[in-house]
Amino acid sequence: MGQTVKNDPNYYKKIIVALCLGWVVIWIYRTILTPIYPQIQESLGNISDTQVGLVASIYFFAYTGMQIPSGILVDKFGQKRVLIPAFIIFAIAAFVIGTSSTITQVYIGALLAGLSTGSYYGAAFSLSAKHMPKDKKSFSNAIINSGAALGMVIGLVGSSVLVGGLEIKWNYMLYITSVLIVAVTFVFVLFVKQDKKTATNETAEDQKTTTQDTKSQGIDLFSPKKLVVYFVYFATCYGYYMIVTWLPSFLVAEKGFEQGSVGYVAALVAVTAVPGALIFSKYIDNNAHMRLKLIFFLLIGAAVTISLTVFAPNPAVLYVALILYGLLGKLAIDPVLITYVTDSVSSDKVAKALGFFNFFGMSSSVVAPTLTGYIGDITGSKVLAFYIAAVLLAVAAILFFLVVMLKEKKTINPLTNE
Repeated sequence: MGQTVKNDPNYYKKIIVALCLGWVVIWIYRTILTPIYPQIQESLGNISDTQVGLVASIYFFAYTGMQIPSGILVDKFGQKRVLIPAFIIFAIAAFVIGTSSTITQVYIGALLAGLSTGSYYGAAFSLSAKHMPKDKKSFSNAIINSGAALGMVIGLVGSSVLVGGLEIKWNYMLYITSVLIVAVTFVFVLFVKQDKKTATNETAEDQKTTTQDTKSQGIDLFSPKKLVVYFVYFATCYGYYMIVTWLPSFLVAEKGFEQGSVGYVAALVAVTAVPGALIFSKYIDNNAHMRLKLIFFLLIGAAVTISLTVFAPNPAVLYVALILYGLLGKLAIDPVLITYVTDSVSSDKVAKALGFFNFFGMSSSVVAPTLTGYIGDITGSKVLAFYIAAVLLAVAAILFFLVVMLKEKKTINPLTNE
């Protein structure tokens, strides 16, 4: 670890706090608009559902498109020099949306928000990969990731209560979010240290190794094992974003739930995800040899629980299915997969590898909501969409078993030695 870490043994704890807060404000932004679409539509001239739905699509298109470029930027300039400008733009984006009088201005804000937060994933987890103690990596990533669940709950419940219940103007939600983003930016300034550049001190042998490594990079990042891991993350995110987007509508239309209760029911997934992620990641830090088996188990568990959501004959079984999905789904798999990927590449390629990894995962956030809506329009039910999510997870589990687990015994370093 760098000199800064040696001088401050608690540096990794500061990073955990800072990065967790980063996810909190990102997910507050992502979810704060969802419960108040009617108010937004009315204030902007009774715009259509398609027009307001495009806000999320623009955000996720921009976010996904930034994954690979941001990984390159982080590896070149360092995490702090990417994080701080990105979050300043993010704060501006939230303010732009809050001051919007037309849907076009909202689109511009959503585009800026997507581009800026698209720089976060690679910066955050390459930073954690570099500075977390080896025996705490997965657990640390789980704590960082828990910020997503916390932000999701705050965004969903907060906007429902303040706008829906107290009738506060929806614009104020964006102003509050903008202030929170600025506060987190100051946390980055205070807690995250810019690593000193060592490139100028490279020996001739170091430079030769770096050149050879760069030439092989394209092959390394798209080896069969990596492609399977990318697909695993795509399938994992597909089910999650389908549930985040369409579960409330599915519960009302096809399970007979009241409109006023579905927000809290959907939040069950986020709430139960936190202990699941912490428990499994702590276990893996102490039993690294079980990592591949745990990933396989979680994939199967997520597939089964999504299926159970469809088959649930009564609300009690549905609650159990959602709680189990929270425990076994995306947020539980995330920290284990992230640690697996970051441990499998050289330090100069961590952000790039994470960029490709999250690009494939987040592309599902573009596909899943649209495809699920299309299936609902064509068939009159979203049941088929839930089956597709379950099948994708099952296929991912099979491929992971065949391509990664069976071949792992023949390799020294996972994902890099084929």
